[in-house]
Amino acid sequence: MTIDTMTRSERLRAQAEAHSAHNYKPLPVVIAEAEGSWVTDVEGRRYLDMLAAYSAINFGHRHPRLVEAARRQLDKVTLVSRAFDHEHFGPFCAELADLAGMEMVLPMNTGAEAVETAIKVARKWGYEVKGVPADQAVIVAFGGNFHGRTTTIISFSTDEDARGGFGPYTPGFRVVDYGDLDALAAVADELGDRLVAVLVEPVQGEAGVIVPPPGFLAGVRRLCSERGALMIADEIQSGLGRTGTTFACEHENVVPDAYLLGKALGGGIVPVSAMVSSRDILGVLQPGQHGSTFGGNPLACAVGREVIAMLQTGEYQQRSAELGARLHQGLAALPPTVVERVHGRGLWAGIEFTGLTGRQVCERLAARGLLAKDTHGNAIRLAPPLVITGEELDWALGQLRDALAG
Repeated sequence: MTIDTMTRSERLRAQAEAHSAHNYKPLPVVIAEAEGSWVTDVEGRRYLDMLAAYSAINFGHRHPRLVEAARRQLDKVTLVSRAFDHEHFGPFCAELADLAGMEMVLPMNTGAEAVETAIKVARKWGYEVKGVPADQAVIVAFGGNFHGRTTTIISFSTDEDARGGFGPYTPGFRVVDYGDLDALAAVADELGDRLVAVLVEPVQGEAGVIVPPPGFLAGVRRLCSERGALMIADEIQSGLGRTGTTFACEHENVVPDAYLLGKALGGGIVPVSAMVSSRDILGVLQPGQHGSTFGGNPLACAVGREVIAMLQTGEYQQRSAELGARLHQGLAALPPTVVERVHGRGLWAGIEFTGLTGRQVCERLAARGLLAKDTHGNAIRLAPPLVITGEELDWALGQLRDALAG
């Protein structure tokens, strides 16, 4: 094949292959346009987006309210750094704190930055409030976790692809099996007052949309309260409507000490993340101890405020709950000879296959005009935009059935 005989998609993919680091292995689709639940590639073929950028596009591509909020702000000011305030910063923090039932917000950009923020805050809180001896604080996380790929975060990952070859690793973490309250209690007993926080995903997205056993989140909450440790809920993927409630912790009536938010908070337009907590916890930070030039910038706050306003109506949470039930009913009807297991909650699902890799299934689906993402060998994840219609969802389920039959 010569460059003259290559399609535009093939030329662009070859260019990316030659000049970009190979930290991803994307499907052979080159997207040029998008709107709502659909994207269009450079050859003009349309695909139903059933991934929504790992929940970053909960409100669909280019939602008119979010685009308009961004456009208005682009005509005014986009960046001032935190050396100065701007007109959206205070309202954004107040409105996000109110949505979460908390008091204070520390805005950042990416989800990994929000997690790094929580690690620093939990340690400082442990030393200054709990009285842990210097450099002795320990944070507990769970097997199968995905909180990002910074050097510190991969230090408590159990995914060898994310972790292998990047040592030495950061100390101060312990990992126990997800869903195992007895193991958590045993480690807490061993650590005693050195335990400063438990970092937990209410639903593990990267692991395959794994929902913990009933009562697990409530048990984590109870243990943290009894041991004087912080319960930090990483809701970067699970929060903001994805599971049928504003926060996935609500399914067990649990309120953590801090939420970590991101992805959908930026409306699919700009990266926005945040740690949302109480004054007693976030108040341990003083000027100069943590920061970000772009964190809480005017454009991000303007879009984030519109996201918060949209969530305040409850419409998107309700859509996720109702259409999520429709999604899981359809997945339950897939042939058990091919489908080994289905996990998930709301408009979010992980499907494990027998005799097929997740990549093979995703390639079959892409050929049928549907985009999904494989994970952990034999599984795929589905996370359609919350604006997807029932008819579009039914069409997607039909394409999945046909792809598996083939």
